[in-house]
Amino acid sequence: MELLRQRILQDGKALSDSILKVDVFLNHQVDPDLMQSVGIDFAEHFKDQGITRVLTIESSGIAPAVYTAQALGVPMVILKKQTSKILNGKVYQTNITSFTKGTSYELTLSMDYISSDDRVLIIDDFLANGEAAMGAVRLCRMAGADIAGIGILIEKSFQNGRKRLIDAGYEVYSQARIAKLGEGLIEFVDE
Repeated sequence: MELLRQRILQDGKALSDSILKVDVFLNHQVDPDLMQSVGIDFAEHFKDQGITRVLTIESSGIAPAVYTAQALGVPMVILKKQTSKILNGKVYQTNITSFTKGTSYELTLSMDYISSDDRVLIIDDFLANGEAAMGAVRLCRMAGADIAGIGILIEKSFQNGRKRLIDAGYEVYSQARIAKLGEGLIEFVDE
């Protein structure tokens, strides 16, 4: 998606060969116009997949996921990184490790918001090693739901996440694919 690539070049900051900071429009401050465009693009790409729910992991995936769900006319469900006492144990859970933060946490999905009748689109902000997306997939599989695809805003194509997801049989649509990062350097995959 050209609009997202231009915004990454304008406002993104490559802090190292593996870390891209985009907090000015996605991770800390959110640009709602850009996120709406992102959501419409995801919805257009997956429009014929019979999607019944859009899932995302809190918190940076929420803005693009809600606009995607709105464009598709379906509910958006947030996978929680911390267990809430109000969920009363009616949850699916799996452990994942965050590449960026280097920490592990329990990803949680309430049984009330997914069923075996669902066909799910997973939306996430970044794809590095694919651990977060695979965690979301595991939760959907526990519920018996079908995975329509995985939408990613920014893919670090120099890491193995895309291959991991495709090898597992999932369609991956990334709006901006980064070929190389370095301090002050951002290069995209030629498509």
